[in-house]
Amino acid sequence: MNRVLFISYYWPPSGKASIHWPLKIIKYLPEFGFTPSVLTVAEDTFSQKDLSLLDQIDKNLEVIKTNAFEPFDLYKKFLGKDKNEQLVASETISLTNKGLAHRISIWIRMNLFVPDARAGWYPYAVKAGTSFLRKNKFDAIVSIGPPHTTQLIGMRLSKLFSIPHIPVFIDPWVDIVYYKNFKRSRLTLALDNYFEKSVIKNSSQAVFVTETMKDDFVKKYPVLQNKSNVLFWGYDEDEFVNFTPSATKDEIVILHSGNIFDFQNPVNFWKTIKEMISGGQRIRLKFTGTVSPGIMQSIASNGLLEHTDYLGFLPYDKLIEEMQNATYLMVCPTEPRHLPGKLFEYLRTGKPIIAFGDDNDEVENILKAANAGALFKYSSDAKEFFINAAKYNTDMNAIKRFDRRNISRSLAEIIKKIKIK
Repeated sequence: MNRVLFISYYWPPSGKASIHWPLKIIKYLPEFGFTPSVLTVAEDTFSQKDLSLLDQIDKNLEVIKTNAFEPFDLYKKFLGKDKNEQLVASETISLTNKGLAHRISIWIRMNLFVPDARAGWYPYAVKAGTSFLRKNKFDAIVSIGPPHTTQLIGMRLSKLFSIPHIPVFIDPWVDIVYYKNFKRSRLTLALDNYFEKSVIKNSSQAVFVTETMKDDFVKKYPVLQNKSNVLFWGYDEDEFVNFTPSATKDEIVILHSGNIFDFQNPVNFWKTIKEMISGGQRIRLKFTGTVSPGIMQSIASNGLLEHTDYLGFLPYDKLIEEMQNATYLMVCPTEPRHLPGKLFEYLRTGKPIIAFGDDNDEVENILKAANAGALFKYSSDAKEFFINAAKYNTDMNAIKRFDRRNISRSLAEIIKKIKIK
């Protein structure tokens, strides 16, 4: 049996959404001839906890956990927050907060933590990884980012032990959309670009979760031309069996799952919802995860507060239930290279999907190919969606390629090709 070391900052009981790609790929990988091990942090102090995910880990899986220097306790203290207070991702980079402390904290985050705020994990992970690899032989190292600190850890261990490195990019790196409206110094950008280029150059293969992101990286780094792969985020079929829907209500439920930021605000859509309610329709907006101050303000200003539920963080199984009980599912890609992970779970529910995103051809093409919904620009009122909603009937055969068992098989094939070389 071949062995693969996964490096993932997020691991159960962390409830971070990006945990599901490595968690489920690792779940199925042994079916295709590989024994995985995991190098992770002892505690993720930023994300909410989802203890239910612990039940999904094979009891025989070897997991190496290390300490890390976490800056978020200092961040909380600087902002005057309680040590045990949960941070909200959409608030930490919100542009609606004009406070001096908030603006200083953003500058520090954008310029002093390179490649990201998890850089303090690097020395601990490299040390633990070095000790582990001295005693065990592995055929490949797979690192999942962001945080892209994991890519630097993977590269370092790859060089130390001459093991092929496969970085997985869930999101872009240097020019991720979160940085768009924030100033980063020339020195910070130069260092971040150097790190990114070094990881790409060292990689034996690279994996991207969207075609558009892969094309963007290949254009920037031609060396990737013959070693780039797309393995979509996907869904796990096991999460959708034995589901019993709740009692039917005479109400339209529109659910947005996951974090949503100020720059993802479909301002005119809320006006459409208000018009529909004023016309006599019963509509309920539901949000899971964190909702930015700007979006909450838009919803309030349109008189939708009494029609809105902010559910906050939900355990994964409850989240899937909410998706399957909704009437329509809403998703907001951050940029053309972004395929939100929840899109694939949305597809599996078979519910009509309303998407907002400017120039995101990849999301639009996936929705069209599966007849699952429609994409609108952020400025759109999206009235057309409700006119055509009854026509959307997801083609389940068209989405089987997104089953994570199939994606895990593809990763196994990529690793095998490296070994042959």
